[in-house]
Amino acid sequence: MTNKELVKQFYQHVFINGEIDKIPEYVIEDYIQHNPKVKTGREAFINFFKNFLQLKPKFEIINLCSEGDMVYIFHKCTLADGSINKVCDIFRVENHKIVEHWDVIERGVEKIQSLNNNGIF
Repeated sequence: MTNKELVKQFYQHVFINGEIDKIPEYVIEDYIQHNPKVKTGREAFINFFKNFLQLKPKFEIINLCSEGDMVYIFHKCTLADGSINKVCDIFRVENHKIVEHWDVIERGVEKIQSLNNNGIF
């Protein structure tokens, strides 16, 4: 399985299907987290994600690409309250497991008045 396929499966099982019990299949125990609102480690990610699922997020993958050990996934995340986030998650994969994560998040994009007609996704 390629790194890109691994991250795509991880997103399908965990983010889209909400299968939290599958996280250990994809993420190492001492997973390095760069999001300042989430502690490092797999258990911290699991706890964060359990709480995040209460917002009833819906994910739509816009683009997924990889280069070497890095996988980038650009997606739209719509919450139950109607707010929309534009997100790029970046994962480093080692030995068929996710070992490190960064993200870039633009929140509340449904309120943006664009100066062009290109759309934000």
